[in-house]
Order: sequence, then structure tokens, then C-alpha cells
Amino acid sequence: MTRLTLENIRKSFGSNQVLNGIDLTVDTGQMVCLIGASGSGKSTLLKCLNLLEPIDNGRILLDGQDISEPGLDPQPIRQRIGMVFQSFNLFPHMTALDNALLAPRRVHRLPRSDLLPRIQSLFDRFGLADRMHHYPDQLSGGQQQRTAIVRALAMQPEIMLFDEITSALDPELVGEVLDVLRQLRTEGMTMILATHEMAFARELADTVCFLDAGRILEQAPPAELFTNPKHPRTRAFLARVL
Repeated sequence: MTRLTLENIRKSFGSNQVLNGIDLTVDTGQMVCLIGASGSGKSTLLKCLNLLEPIDNGRILLDGQDISEPGLDPQPIRQRIGMVFQSFNLFPHMTALDNALLAPRRVHRLPRSDLLPRIQSLFDRFGLADRMHHYPDQLSGGQQQRTAIVRALAMQPEIMLFDEITSALDPELVGEVLDVLRQLRTEGMTMILATHEMAFARELADTVCFLDAGRILEQAPPAELFTNPKHPRTRAFLARVL
């Protein structure tokens, strides 16, 4: 069992307080969707969880270990907590396969031949077997984003973070990326998503958290939050986006 616990997380950039006391617990196999307007703190929260941004106050506990301690080596934590961003961030001079092989080869010091069967099976699972040897500019946006997901999964993380991974895609490509998340969901991957895809959150999330001004104003199962939101700000937001 893997448990990620956030206690009173606070983060400011100068005078701008972006996270203002976030508390959240995510257990093995759960999918938690973060919703809210742009600027509500969703992306910053995910970056803090991946140790890309240091927090100012509070604690991030992974199986009881405080991973937010200053000076902690982030690399072992990032092997356990993978992240996929809005922009695909693939290396343009490397094929899709080499993009996916790079981190496990460097971190685990394993030869390419040892890693190939597992990485190739990931490409196959997500409908990319015939695209492995293509360069990013030869792939559609949806294929690039699926490759970015394969690259993150190549490190065999216990938890996956997804930051608005469909927002840079043409509408017709969104579905193929969401299908990957559906598959990960059925396989029991623990996931935290910042998303604008309300129908997807409603369909698959265990918990939906509505963020506003750096706080979780409301968190509940999707059936409850989408049909009977308690907080006026949640009601106003959902009335605008649904």
C-alpha cells in the first residue's frame, strides 16, 4: 500500500500565495481529480508533489516519510512519483523509443537490451507499436502525449501525476489520451490529475477536489460534487463549465 499525505501545504511566489493550506490523502489505486479555474493552484500543487517546487510550509508524506524536507535528494522520489505535463517535453532529436529508454537507462544503469521488452510492451499497450521509431515531429499531438505517458511509466512509478495533459491537444485527439488514463485506472495505478475534462472526472475519479485561490474548497466523490456541490464557489464554477 502506498499512501501520499499532504498536510497544510503552503507555497508563495513573492507576495502571491498560490497554495494556502492544502490537506489531502491519496491511497493506492485511487484517482483524484483536481478541478478549478486557471490560477487556482492545481499545477503548482502537482509540481510540489514531484519536488519540482519546494513548499514553504507543511509536509508531504510518502508512506510516512517526509519527502518535502529541504536537502532531500529528489531523484529516488521522482522514480516513485512520475509526472506528465501539458507540453509533451519530448527530445526532438530522439525517437519515441529512445525518449522512453533514456531515464531508466541512466537511473537504473541497465543496458538497452534488458529494457527493450518492457518498454516495447508499453508502446504496444497504448497503440504506439508502429510509432516507436518515429521522431516527435512525425507524431500527432495525441501520439506525442501518449509517448510522454509511456516515458513516465518506463520508470515504473507507484503514483502518476498528470497536469492538464489534454489541454494542448486538438479536440479529436483528447479521447485517445483519456483512453490511456482509463486503462491505467483499470490496472490500479494511483493517479492525481489536474483536468478540465469534467465528464472524465465524473466518470472515473474516486474523489474530485475543487481548488480556488490555493485552497481545496470542496472534495467529494464525483456523484456528490457534480450533482450537489456544497460551496457557492463550486456551484458557480460548475455552472460555468458544465
